[in-house]
Amino acid sequence: MRAVLPVVLAAQFVVPMSISGTAIALPVIAADLGSDPTPLQWVVNGFNVAFALFTVVWGAVSDRIGHRTSFRIGVLLTATASLVSALAPSLLVLDAARVVAGIGAAAVLVGSTSILSLHFHGTARATAFALFGTVNGLGLALGPTISGLLIAAVDWRGVFAAQAIVLLVAAVGTLALPALRSESTANRLLDFTLLRNRRFLALCLVPVAGAIGFVTLLTYLPAALSAVSSLTPGRAGLFMLAMTIPVLLAPLTVARLSTMFDAITPTRVILASLGFLVLGNLGMLALQPGVPLAAVVVPMIAVGLGFGLPIGLVDGEALAAVPPHSSGTAAGVLNLFRIGSEAIAVAGYAWLLAFLIRGRVSNEVDADATASGQPGFADAYSYAFTEVIAVVVAAVAVTAAAIIALSRTARSDVSSANAFPATGDPR
Repeated sequence: MRAVLPVVLAAQFVVPMSISGTAIALPVIAADLGSDPTPLQWVVNGFNVAFALFTVVWGAVSDRIGHRTSFRIGVLLTATASLVSALAPSLLVLDAARVVAGIGAAAVLVGSTSILSLHFHGTARATAFALFGTVNGLGLALGPTISGLLIAAVDWRGVFAAQAIVLLVAAVGTLALPALRSESTANRLLDFTLLRNRRFLALCLVPVAGAIGFVTLLTYLPAALSAVSSLTPGRAGLFMLAMTIPVLLAPLTVARLSTMFDAITPTRVILASLGFLVLGNLGMLALQPGVPLAAVVVPMIAVGLGFGLPIGLVDGEALAAVPPHSSGTAAGVLNLFRIGSEAIAVAGYAWLLAFLIRGRVSNEVDADATASGQPGFADAYSYAFTEVIAVVVAAVAVTAAAIIALSRTARSDVSSANAFPATGDPR
């Protein structure tokens, strides 16, 4: 029984790390296996897209075969795929392994949340999910740093080997997981009629803004630091701490301050986070050849705050915005928005960046190498980076406007009268 939490958290830690910590390896992967942009970007996109799509699939499968079984399958599948990734002789094999890893990671996520929900109750459940959220935040935030250090110590294969080792240990730990009595699953299917609740829809869009304004940079900023400033993966990973440490500190700070000051309401925290995302990304335009990297430290901190401030808060407010009997369904819809937007935003960012670089670098081989983050054409990369960041800022601003508009209309909407039971304050 005591094995449940450490086994689940160990396996789950690898999932967000795989999302954020892989792109930093792209320059060295390109140097080893080739820099053809499509298969190279699918080292990242293959995992993300498969992960997003199969989260829904595994939700249905898990209800049929059991959550413990689906969790075990997911852990073993992801571990095997990570091992194949570490040994991959070509980009094609690596891409295939990453897709399989994404499929397995979806089973890990679905199984993890179901196991925690069924195994723990009351205060213990709240504590378990708080730890679950913390581990997810740690994995996402520290992914680039851990991967960068592994690349510096071993090489890019060490990133996937380390993931495989953690997952294999977790796979052994699954043998100690107790049998779980499945609950009725009739109310667990995704029900998008919940999106008629404008407050709930607004809250679902908050992680979408974070995916556009933070996760894209978290994934590809290390490559930009390499291409524009010639940072090694190890140094780039350490530099990323400027953006990731605020993610770890912000939720705890918000939780403490909100109990001390009535003026700090969920809506105001969310609005502040959106402002930080927009301003921080605008500041990232300072990443240019010849400009000291110190110029982007404050913008990176702002981007980290923009993502970190509403972590945890959004989930609680979203579930409080729907009737209690719909909380499970609401969690599924919210996670689909979160995971799906991350996959789409990261893939779109990579495609647009590569497209713009090809327009500035005539030699196809050099263009592909530059898009992967290899130094040599800093001006071309910085041009593409600037254009992409402009699109990111616009997309975050549009998403923020939608969130604000939906929140305002929700206040006067009788059907959304229960939108703030957790706080009682719609400000």
